[in-house]
Amino acid sequence: MKAMVLSSGGVDSTTCLGIAVQKYGRENVISLSIYYGQKHDREIHSARAVAEYYGVEHLELDLLKIFSYSNSSLLKHSPEEIPKESYAEQLGETDGKPVSTYVPFRNGLFLSSAASIALSKGCSVIYYGAHADDAAGNAYPDCSLEFERAMNEAVFLGSGKQLKIEAPFVGQTKAEVVKKGLELKVPYHLTWSCYEGGEKPCGICGTCIDRAEAFRLNGVEDPAITG
Repeated sequence: MKAMVLSSGGVDSTTCLGIAVQKYGRENVISLSIYYGQKHDREIHSARAVAEYYGVEHLELDLLKIFSYSNSSLLKHSPEEIPKESYAEQLGETDGKPVSTYVPFRNGLFLSSAASIALSKGCSVIYYGAHADDAAGNAYPDCSLEFERAMNEAVFLGSGKQLKIEAPFVGQTKAEVVKKGLELKVPYHLTWSCYEGGEKPCGICGTCIDRAEAFRLNGVEDPAITG
């Protein structure tokens, strides 16, 4: 049995990769990273480093054209600035809509594309690192349990019941993701989460704040910062 892991080079997907390698063996795991016009390529470099660390096959896909119509602040062509506040603070200003860094149906397109490649590569499962904190308050609706269930059913039926989706953290917090990763000795020092692409994480964007809190709740310092 082979598994494909959607790998962004961040905490959640890298933890999924650690789970998949433990369960299936590195020779049966493929990581897939997707370029979609994000403001920087630091996360792609991290995904490559993580794949090399685990010794798994690594693939990359360019979906830039599909997202060229979006003005999400996460995208390089967008004139919008990335908010420098927590997701909770951002949601207080969105009137129930997703945050500005939400990229329209991104995970749906990622999973659909991954399904085609996974089937062609003989995989029977796709892992993706959605977790409850991202789905909370409708910040990222394509990280919700309802979305995961719907996509799982679509992929399962559309693949002739050959392929399914695993989102092991969809009902858990990011702190619980980190807890599992620490148990598996996931190489968090290689990961990148910041929405900016500087030498060091900015520490003040939504994902930096979320990540720092997850490590704090586990009583450890973030190895990507401490080195």
